Amino acid sequence: MGLRTGLANATLTRVAARKSKDAAEQVQSESALDLPFEQAMSRLSVIVEELEGGQLSLEESLVRFEEGVRLARASQKKLDEAEAKVELLLAVSEDGTPETEEIEDP
Repeated sequence: MGLRTGLANATLTRVAARKSKDAAEQVQSESALDLPFEQAMSRLSVIVEELEGGQLSLEESLVRFEEGVRLARASQKKLDEAEAKVELLLAVSEDGTPETEEIEDP
């Protein structure tokens, strides 16, 4: 095997390993969005500590940041849904009579 072939194979191996790692991180990030609100907030706190710690590489920092943004958006959506439910439960008509309406879970 020549030097060029060896370098090409090493490059392909690195690219394949990176793609595999990226796919695993994507699955991990997507499963993180299914976390209950409290667990998502806890994970977000860990991510912030890791980013502020300054020990991550640029690439690792970007991956954590992306996960954090996804978690923050998913958590905000859950908060918005909870707020809408509470508003529905507390709704009253103009004459002060509680309004009743079927609540659908998302």
